[in-house]
Amino acid sequence: MKSLSPNPEWFEGVHDFPYKPNFVDFNGLKMHYIDEGSGETVLALHGEPTWCYLYRKFIPVLQNFRFIAPDFIGFGKSDKLVNWRDYSFSFHLQTLEHFVDTLKLCDITLVVQDWGGLLGLSLLGARPELIKRVVIMNTFLPKGKKLPLPFKIWQAFARYHPSVPIGLIMKIGTHNKLPKEVLNAYKAPFSDRKHKTGAKAFPAMVPGRPDQDGVAQMIRAREVLSKWDKPALVMFSDKDPIMSGMEHFFYHLIPDEVLTKVEIKNAGHFLQEEKGAEIAGHIKGFMTVNQSNG
Repeated sequence: MKSLSPNPEWFEGVHDFPYKPNFVDFNGLKMHYIDEGSGETVLALHGEPTWCYLYRKFIPVLQNFRFIAPDFIGFGKSDKLVNWRDYSFSFHLQTLEHFVDTLKLCDITLVVQDWGGLLGLSLLGARPELIKRVVIMNTFLPKGKKLPLPFKIWQAFARYHPSVPIGLIMKIGTHNKLPKEVLNAYKAPFSDRKHKTGAKAFPAMVPGRPDQDGVAQMIRAREVLSKWDKPALVMFSDKDPIMSGMEHFFYHLIPDEVLTKVEIKNAGHFLQEEKGAEIAGHIKGFMTVNQSNG
């Protein structure tokens, strides 16, 4: 698989992300991550079309923990595959498992949103012994049912658009207007369409048939979560045009005795961007209250 590496100069204008870049090698591909602080491990996973910049507001609040946030291959400061068809659900899940194993992570508080949920919860389903607590935000676990027409339109748009408009997606996915410098930070990894293959591929990977890649992994995640006996925090926003109402799926799936529910008000799909410090405060309290669990 041919790949490209992002130019570090593209990120020079990102002034509110002073975190040291780290890299894990996966079959010759560089997977970027930030690794800040020390203590219990928080592993935070981004989605489409963001990167670990999405979690920058969490770090000061969670300074008493080890906060790790990778960029999936195709996003952020990680390498990008040249051909978008080379991406698959299994490929991304393999890179995530390799990442966790390389860093020897355990007793993880797993924080997921959007595609970070599809992949991160599949990791939880495959390796539940690694996860001490889970925080689920604005995501879902599809099992290959026929996709609704609006989502099919989104898939077609991403597939056939000559250059996926990252800034427009961020505007649609946020309730409040984002400053220009923040939009530019989200656009920084995607200097041209050759570097947008990861963002182009993710929508097409959402399964609309039961035989598609990822369905078995996400069904397993559902099964594991239905018997989950460790702390779980489900935290959805109230203004998400994409995932509104999906929190009830997790409310019914996860046993009540381990479940905490929080609604984040006046935030859209990318709730970490709009309410980062508030959300991190909820996670800090959740981890502190459930300190002995695991």
